[in-house]
Amino acid sequence: MKLLLVIKKEKDGLEKQVNKLNNNVLLRNSTTFIMLLLLGSIFQVNAQDTTPYERGSQYILGNVEVTGKLTFNQQTVITFAGLEKGQKIIVPGEEISSAIKKLGKLGLFSDIDVYINEIRGDSIFLELSLVELPKLSEAKIIGLKKKKNEELLKELALTKGKVVNENLITTSKNFIEKKYQKDGFYNTKVAANIIPDTTNGNLVKMVINVDKGSKVKISNIDIEGNQTLSDKNIKSAMKKTKEKLFVRFWKGSKFIPQDYSQDLISIVDKYKSIGYRDARIVYDSVQYKKEDNTIAIKMKIEEGRKYYFGDIKFLGNTIYTDQGLNRLLGIKKGDTYNGVLLQDRIANKKSPDADDITNLYQNNGYLFSTINPVEVRTVNDTIDFEIRIMEGPLAYFNKITVVGNDKTNDHVIYRELRTKPGQIYSKESLIRTIREIGQLGFFDPEAIDPKFKNVDAAAGTVDIEYNLVEKGSSQIELQGGYGGGGFIGTLGLSFNNFSVRNIFNKDAYKPLPMGDGQRMSLRLQGSTFFQTYSLSFSEPWFGGRKPMQFSTSISHSKQFLNNFQSNRVDKSRSFNITSLAVGTAKRLQVPDDFFTLSQGVSFQYYQLNNYTTNLFTFPNGTSRNLSYFISLSRNNKGVNPIFPVYGSEFSVTAKFSPPYSLFNNIDYKDLPNQEEYKVKTTTVVQNPTTGDNMPIGTYLDETGNPVENYQDAAVDIGKVDQKSFYWLEFYKIKLKGDWYTKLAGNNQNALVLRTLGEFGYLGAYNQDRGVIPFERFFLGGDGLANITLDGRDVIQLRGYPNFSLSGQDGGVVYNKFSMELRYPLTLKSAASIYVLGFAEAGASYNSLKEYNPFVMQRSAGFGLRVFMPAFGLLGIDFGYGFDAIPGLTQKNGWETHFIIGQQF
Repeated sequence: MKLLLVIKKEKDGLEKQVNKLNNNVLLRNSTTFIMLLLLGSIFQVNAQDTTPYERGSQYILGNVEVTGKLTFNQQTVITFAGLEKGQKIIVPGEEISSAIKKLGKLGLFSDIDVYINEIRGDSIFLELSLVELPKLSEAKIIGLKKKKNEELLKELALTKGKVVNENLITTSKNFIEKKYQKDGFYNTKVAANIIPDTTNGNLVKMVINVDKGSKVKISNIDIEGNQTLSDKNIKSAMKKTKEKLFVRFWKGSKFIPQDYSQDLISIVDKYKSIGYRDARIVYDSVQYKKEDNTIAIKMKIEEGRKYYFGDIKFLGNTIYTDQGLNRLLGIKKGDTYNGVLLQDRIANKKSPDADDITNLYQNNGYLFSTINPVEVRTVNDTIDFEIRIMEGPLAYFNKITVVGNDKTNDHVIYRELRTKPGQIYSKESLIRTIREIGQLGFFDPEAIDPKFKNVDAAAGTVDIEYNLVEKGSSQIELQGGYGGGGFIGTLGLSFNNFSVRNIFNKDAYKPLPMGDGQRMSLRLQGSTFFQTYSLSFSEPWFGGRKPMQFSTSISHSKQFLNNFQSNRVDKSRSFNITSLAVGTAKRLQVPDDFFTLSQGVSFQYYQLNNYTTNLFTFPNGTSRNLSYFISLSRNNKGVNPIFPVYGSEFSVTAKFSPPYSLFNNIDYKDLPNQEEYKVKTTTVVQNPTTGDNMPIGTYLDETGNPVENYQDAAVDIGKVDQKSFYWLEFYKIKLKGDWYTKLAGNNQNALVLRTLGEFGYLGAYNQDRGVIPFERFFLGGDGLANITLDGRDVIQLRGYPNFSLSGQDGGVVYNKFSMELRYPLTLKSAASIYVLGFAEAGASYNSLKEYNPFVMQRSAGFGLRVFMPAFGLLGIDFGYGFDAIPGLTQKNGWETHFIIGQQF
């Protein structure tokens, strides 16, 4: 006689009927039947079979047969179930229940049935009957725009082959509803339908219908019980919950429950900041008005009384004196109670590098310290506090590791670390290390994550593991803009993590030897009027022991005579420039280690070929520029070099040539009086007065007529200038200050104010020689950088054409001020995108006497920046010039600037 045992695994908590029972059922008693169901088993016996079966007996498992339409190997299923041939089991018992649980946890089956196929003596043969859950062949969202559909499907991870169950359907619906609720669509409705795929019996399609409805906005916020703070002040404390107003276009009025809850806390904090410690919201309600799809908010506030600080005592401090801690706390007896300020002075959670007491301890090794303010006494309106400090033992960095650097060699990262094994723990050093790694440009700065491991208070040690995400550092450099009568573009390759030592190692080419942090750049620049070829290299740790950067560059350029007004280029007239520069940059320790001293030597060779402008009065000739430059800068900008949210950068730069006038014994003032610098005929020409031929070498006056005495002849300005500028003599001073201030938000969505000020001056040691025609300042336009034509500095001032504010020959003095408001749309490693608005002003002058910082060309506008590791910074700006270009009368108006590969 054949016995059959059925043990049922329910799907998603819902019991299903079993249709595999034989027609002839031995157990007819309904009471017994229900009891056996509760025990999880049903016994059925064929009428003709008489094989005995004893419930709860121990058997030896003879075999397990797996049945059902499956895509899995039978043995794999048996292994996951934990059933082994020959093992002893009790039927029904823990072994079978455990097997069902294990298979159920896989989340792959809708039904799991266990049958007894046969009993031979003390051996039992089981059957696992499984119904596999369907898998997804296709997912589709209806009701949204195509782009949004694709984004949602990626976020939901509804990929082909995914198992479809009730949990997946419910999770997908909830995700979409919550996502749109955050955006103000409070009535979003989502329905998911599962449709069988006719091409395969176990595949299904999921169709999600989304009706996001209209945004639910806040019609009004009614406040009761407030006397000290006005309704306006309370509503201003609610940063993200705002009433619907026609004039408010910069802040939405959508209702988001999470933001609303946080804003209620902000209201209480507002009261605490002005002394009302006991203020609380005793009642609030959110009422949805279906007729106009808005929400009305009501709240009642109990303000309580105003309090003041009493005595503040420090307990447990042995490292720092009461006086020192009091100075840092900055709160005196009698001050209005401010609970928010007290907490910030003890531990400012919004700013990890704040100047508070917690950081004072943690920056000096006391990682395990705790500081708690406790109210110990309240008399009338005065509250006494004890600041209870548990200093704990000194902590030391133990093991420092870095993970995630797949391309960059370890030593490039380790040399930047401010946290060394054996050093006293310092939170400041930890934050500084994050900045230094981010400033390398090889890793996603937003993803740098220092993990604390093996924190051992007894031993006083802590391990730090820096988790990094490598990003592309080399760039195909494309840089371009319109200016100077045509398109100016750059095409090049920048290898920002190069490895020179592996240049002869063929195995290191992937596609180039990388990982040692060196930078090599090959660049080709050009336009209708110039061409430049350059090669540069820099090693940030020259010698490998100290942070001293060594850099060198060589370039060659050719510029054609260009009439900027007619936009015509004469390629028969040009001048060539060959440049070579070598420099170093050393990180200083005094006044602090944010300072860098840079210095170097450069040489330029200028060759003019029939090239004449207002500055270049000698059409054919050469000039030489040997100069020394030195710069002192301080840079403590934030972690992300693309989007800094705090910090500043200041620099003072000087560039100067040797003072040749002091030792060459040339009287430049007397040159025009000397015979060799007078105008002579160089060919046989006709006398403009008599018509007679004048022989070669005849002296000419200013009208071109012959004169007998050279003292009466005109001065050959070209020869004078050729002599004056054979070796260039000059000095050049530049000042720059750049600040970044976070106005609101966190690092991922911070509103940042950037303020910038610049000044430059080009001077001459010897006024008789005059200011050189090179190294000048060209102001206006997109600020296209790295043009190495003649040592010029190109300064960006949007809202005006390129170079238009300095004239054709550039200026010797310039001044510029700028403000930018920046807001990030995304700061992911694949692409960082931010929008900006700007206002700036600047001017260029021909001499220091003309300098007037209160008369400038002004502009304002907005723009967009997109940074992609492979291409650098891309952007567009729309600037409006409020003033006229020098020489014109009408204000300039709108200008569009395309930015490729350059950051302002």
